[in-house]
Amino acid sequence: MTSRTRRVAALSSLVSTSLLLSACGSGFDDNAAPPQQSGGQVTLQILIGSSGEAETAAVKQAAQTWSAQSGAGATVTPAQDLAQQLGQAFAGDNPPDVFYVDASRLADYASVGALEPYGDKISQPDDFYPSLRTAFTYDGKFYCAPKDFSTLALIVNQELWTKAGLSEADVPTTWDELKAVSEKLKGKDVTPLAIGPTRDRMGVFMVQAGGWLTSPDGKQATADSPENLAALDYVRSLVTAGLAKFPNQLDAEWGGEAFGKGKAAMTIEGNWIKGALQADFPDVKYTVHELPAGPKGKGTLSFTNCWGISAKSRNKEQAISFVEAMTKADQQMTFAKAFGVMPSRQSAKSAYTGAFPDDVPFVNGADYAQGPVNAPKMDSVLVDLDTSLQKLSSTAPKTLLQRTQKNIQAALGTS
Repeated sequence: MTSRTRRVAALSSLVSTSLLLSACGSGFDDNAAPPQQSGGQVTLQILIGSSGEAETAAVKQAAQTWSAQSGAGATVTPAQDLAQQLGQAFAGDNPPDVFYVDASRLADYASVGALEPYGDKISQPDDFYPSLRTAFTYDGKFYCAPKDFSTLALIVNQELWTKAGLSEADVPTTWDELKAVSEKLKGKDVTPLAIGPTRDRMGVFMVQAGGWLTSPDGKQATADSPENLAALDYVRSLVTAGLAKFPNQLDAEWGGEAFGKGKAAMTIEGNWIKGALQADFPDVKYTVHELPAGPKGKGTLSFTNCWGISAKSRNKEQAISFVEAMTKADQQMTFAKAFGVMPSRQSAKSAYTGAFPDDVPFVNGADYAQGPVNAPKMDSVLVDLDTSLQKLSSTAPKTLLQRTQKNIQAALGTS
């Protein structure tokens, strides 16, 4: 796992629990808290789940620039544990004005009234990639402006690829081609593909088959479908044939580590792999490609955060102004160069791909990416699914999907 994916996983259980408890306690429909001020000046409180010093410094600098232009203050605080600190803040009826919200947590926040649905108040809201707008839409409301995003792509080890007698023309573009090239790689005593045994990696095959775990509006369970069955049957065929292995089978914690160690010729990971390989395996030569298409076409997953604004903030006008500044195309490019994220605005695409041409496959994925499950109270359901996927080689996919279907229906109250 990367620091980015570890951070997402760490938010899972505590946020929803804390929010639900706080909603039952003081309620989000009470009168808003008084504005936070310093010497008569409105001062926004900004809580971020920073990836590191580079991100913290970049956000603080952008906040200072906004403050100088707006006349309002902004205090940026990098959370030690974003989930815990937000839960405590909401429970104490004193949430920050602005804070990072992971797409997988949107429904938990929105369903209890914690978020201000301001998304369409940002200038040119349609400039955000449609898949990202969808990720931050709940009950028909576009809640918050996407901060940035990542997608998954196919990463190829050039040395292992060449040693197996393969060329760029052999890079797979379909499921059939992926299996065929994997068989060639295995024949050269190479582990073809390292893939994480979770829905955050295997889920790409569900999307490529035309399936997903819930309906687009998040209201219905769709796990037990022919499309998802086709996807898991395909992945299982790779695993049981030794064409794909999980990272722990390759003495690694995540696909990028197995790839970097030369234990696998391919892996499916996000653009965060760039920094990880540069830091830990700088001599590995690799190329990035869009994922092979499935029976229903191309598919990938997106991972994204938005700038959430508290529904209880008395500084909403200033908060929206702050988010407006943070999501301008030029400011997003500044963030991209500072700490490696991809801009969420389509108008920044050409500038980004010009500066980072190797990331084109990741950026292109935004056009057909599936966001996280957009429904509340899904944490335990998804943890159970991931546990089941780790046993895919010994578990019938149909049984796994039926179990997940029942669990999702129970969480949604539709069983």
